[in-house]
Amino acid sequence: MSSGPQPVSEPVWFKSSYSGGNATECVEAAFVSAGVLVRDSKRPDGPSVAVSGEAWHKFLTASAR
Repeated sequence: MSSGPQPVSEPVWFKSSYSGGNATECVEAAFVSAGVLVRDSKRPDGPSVAVSGEAWHKFLTASAR
């Protein structure tokens, strides 16, 4: 898994390694130059939420506790 911005025109989405095998409740994320995009894995053509790299870092730090 890449750990930073990806030099491609389309985002490369990934699921958490903690996602269940049935993939019924999962989000996907993609690193982009402006930060991170987050979307519902069940609706890949649906909307995504953009967050800054700083906000993503704070989210991951808080989630790890």
